[in-house]
Amino acid sequence: MTYALSVTGTLNWLVRMSCDMEANIVAVERMKEYSSLKTEAPAIVPESRPPPSWPSKGEIEFNNYSTRYREGLDLVLREIKSTVRPSEKIGVVGRTGAGKSSLTLGLFRLIEPADGEIIIDGVNIATIGLHDLRSHLTIIPQDPVLFAGPLRENLDPFNEVSDDRIWAALESAHLKETVSKLEGKLDYKVVQGGENLSVGQRQLVCLARALVRKTKVLVLDEATAAVDVETDDIIQKTIREEFRECTIITIAHRINTIMDSDRILVLDKGRVAEFDTPQVLLANKGSIFYSLAKQSGRL
Repeated sequence: MTYALSVTGTLNWLVRMSCDMEANIVAVERMKEYSSLKTEAPAIVPESRPPPSWPSKGEIEFNNYSTRYREGLDLVLREIKSTVRPSEKIGVVGRTGAGKSSLTLGLFRLIEPADGEIIIDGVNIATIGLHDLRSHLTIIPQDPVLFAGPLRENLDPFNEVSDDRIWAALESAHLKETVSKLEGKLDYKVVQGGENLSVGQRQLVCLARALVRKTKVLVLDEATAAVDVETDDIIQKTIREEFRECTIITIAHRINTIMDSDRILVLDKGRVAEFDTPQVLLANKGSIFYSLAKQSGRL
């Protein structure tokens, strides 16, 4: 009996040691992988900094733009050639895997071009530093990004604007009354990820952050996919009113949210399949957009 228990204990010890060794080897493998990752482009390129007022118009040109997630993989966007006019509202749609979110990643240079270029107001974004690029664009993502700390820091992390401007942004985002009732108001302590706020409130905080920054180019990456219809309506109405003079690219989850866009860009397998006004695309019953609108119950 004692012998059997001893053998069993030894086997258990060996299994635990084996599992621990496997976990440690994976950790080493991850460290090696991260240490060999190619670093991002520099934050600032002194010899090619755009002017402080850039972009002043918000014109975006895709010149035969292609990109992939890393070397050796297939292209996710292929020869995109389109121009977004200043202050134009563009809806981007397509089936799963069409390349919608990849377009956003390319704009912010989270993935670099494999060919072609993106030009914003005459500046090839591949030639400037990442800080100069990303600090002049605004995105409201699908999953709200909030950090642990005061609400004020989440809205204005670099303390660049006055409290009056922050309160004005909260009012436009329909959050002023809610924040006024919070303990500490702008000093209210947000926990990591904003878990002490509802999903809708988190997204409205991201909207208020965009209003505080108010750049000339705004990207909405399925920003209302996880919120209720009422919050969706608030966000869409605020964007129409407050960003009238801005160029807006909306990656659509709900067809309804982009029906009032100036034009619709339809992606299919990484290519531009259709690019026209909603009215023209819906008039063509053979178009991809007509098919998507019908599937959504819009027609």
